[in-house]
Amino acid sequence: MIYVQALGVWILLLVTALVNASFRTKFLQPRLKNELRSHQISSIMAIILFLFIIYIFFRFTGANYTENDVINIGFLWMILTIIFEFLFGYLVMNYSLKRLLQDYNLTKGRLWIWVLLTLLLGPVLVNNLLL
Repeated sequence: MIYVQALGVWILLLVTALVNASFRTKFLQPRLKNELRSHQISSIMAIILFLFIIYIFFRFTGANYTENDVINIGFLWMILTIIFEFLFGYLVMNYSLKRLLQDYNLTKGRLWIWVLLTLLLGPVLVNNLLL
């Protein structure tokens, strides 16, 4: 049961990420006139929103779960996000692999890897530190 709920929450996380990306391109970038800074702010916003959603999920789920379930859910969310990102980016947005990988480059100020780590480790951190 917890995994079915976790899939539903992942869809909510996905919608949150898409709304956040729209906010970045429609509001942040035009005002800041700096794509990197917009990306950084948007990534931090995504991390905060994701941690809030993760907290609400684990705080209010009625399903029983173990520490292994929490770890597995983090892996599930991260893997689903990476798969979606590359399929959507490649098939819908027509981005090259090079373009898709650029958001993973911390040395260039890109923070996307921290968003993925939030999906991976967020459930464990929330479960162990906040609940």
